[in-house]
Amino acid sequence: MTTANALKSTSGPLLLTKRRIWIIFGALIAGMLLSSLDQTIVSTAMPTIVGQLGGVENQAWITTAYLLATTIVMPIYGKFGDVLGRRNLFLIAIALFTLASVGCAFSTDFWMFVVFRSLQGLGGGGLMILSQAIIADIVPASERGKYLGPLGGIFGLAAVGGPLLGGFFVDHLTWQWAFYINIPVGIIAFIITWFALTLPSKRATLRIDIAGVLLLSAATTCLIFFTEFGGNSRHGWGAVETWMFGVGLLLAGTAFVLVESRAEDPIIPLSFFRNSVFVTATAIGFVLGIAMFAALAFVPTFLQMASGASAAASGLLLLPMMVGLIGMSIISGVAITRTGKYKVFPIAGTLITGVAMFCMTTLSVSTPIWLICVFLFIFGAGLGLIMQVVVLVVQNSVPASQVGTATSTNNYFREVGSALGVAVFGALFTSRLSEQLTGIFTGSGASAAQAAQSTASLDPAALNQLPPAIHDQVVTAYADSLAPVFWYLIPFIAIAFVLSLLLKQIPLSDVAGMVARGEAVSGAEAEDLEAARVAGLVEAKRDAQHAVTKADPAVKTDAPQ
Repeated sequence: MTTANALKSTSGPLLLTKRRIWIIFGALIAGMLLSSLDQTIVSTAMPTIVGQLGGVENQAWITTAYLLATTIVMPIYGKFGDVLGRRNLFLIAIALFTLASVGCAFSTDFWMFVVFRSLQGLGGGGLMILSQAIIADIVPASERGKYLGPLGGIFGLAAVGGPLLGGFFVDHLTWQWAFYINIPVGIIAFIITWFALTLPSKRATLRIDIAGVLLLSAATTCLIFFTEFGGNSRHGWGAVETWMFGVGLLLAGTAFVLVESRAEDPIIPLSFFRNSVFVTATAIGFVLGIAMFAALAFVPTFLQMASGASAAASGLLLLPMMVGLIGMSIISGVAITRTGKYKVFPIAGTLITGVAMFCMTTLSVSTPIWLICVFLFIFGAGLGLIMQVVVLVVQNSVPASQVGTATSTNNYFREVGSALGVAVFGALFTSRLSEQLTGIFTGSGASAAQAAQSTASLDPAALNQLPPAIHDQVVTAYADSLAPVFWYLIPFIAIAFVLSLLLKQIPLSDVAGMVARGEAVSGAEAEDLEAARVAGLVEAKRDAQHAVTKADPAVKTDAPQ
């Protein structure tokens, strides 16, 4: 009998003892390690990947495709988790992520790689949403801060191990090993989850909102393609194809709102948008997502191409940012658990993030590496005061029966912001960069076709083989293309700061989601019931052994007396 079936066969609610909570938490950590490790490895290897697959001028699509896929499936995982239970969905997410990693590793073409990267996003979105929702199921909002420590340790492990592994693979093996590594990690995570994630399954009682799922997916896709095509020099905002996606966005979005207003069980309940706490916290995540991911997507590329750092070194240079993020996440989580207050942290976080963004506008070829590390530490510290807090606030602002849907909706809008930021500002960066690189190569005597080929296939290894004069011009082009983008991001940080001031402070719930829904009991009652259950099993075993002994005195038993 499997764990899931065993749960179904037991009578009464799940007993959320401290031991069981930490066992479930261990399963979540295994899944989150898979996702977080992948992100840090791939960011380090990206310049080599796009160079060898011939996609430098389209490199934004690697990040955009992953974010688009992640964004589309987030509401699906959130709603279906509320309706059907989260265990099987978490297993599906792990399996999908691992299989897509195999596809990425064996990709021989840039666009083939982009397709498999998007399939990875379908699994990664589930790992992110379901982990957050399950934590809300088993731990009250008032106590959730103390669990940020182990989670911080996982992200810290990924922050240190990912760049080291990614850099080692690129420098000494091949970039494909950045995805080979996911296979054993994914298998281990699946096994741990199969045996340790003991959560009850459910059945849908209302009609599933299939129309809402399809329309939301269509609207999200049109939105991303609209911004990607508009910011791309090959198309532009005046292109017919760009505005075809814009019209598609308008039609799909309008139809989605109409469908959700009539759906029995909408994938994104419109009632959420009458909740001022939910709206403000989600808006903070959306605006911050625009600035955060646009800034992070191309920093490793800048470090490798503009500063001359190796793949391993560029990954390790992101470590100060992760230290700041993890440290402030833990500090803010503990403080919230002790005081029950959360509003001050997003306010402070947006101010700190704004300072870091301003500092990064000064990046140039001559900026010392140690100073870049300081900028990244400040940036990470600001994010650490915001990201976990916003999710906690959203989960605390809705009924327990909607915690998964609320979590996914909040993350959905943050990822929409992230995809917009990467698409628009990534297009600004890559278009400006491609233009400058083409001018450099044609100015050195190359034909237009040769210049285009050199631009598309430029990676750190190829850069180091260029003549010194051209090498210096290319390095300057990278710095001059990226630094101005940060100026465009500062207004979004300012908007997030204003929204943080408007965020209302409400009491944190002291009841876990499953307890509130009547699916589990926790605290002293759970411990007592678990002790009674164990005692009952021991007594039943003793009685059975006594019965056997009485029937056949020759049978010996070592049952406890």
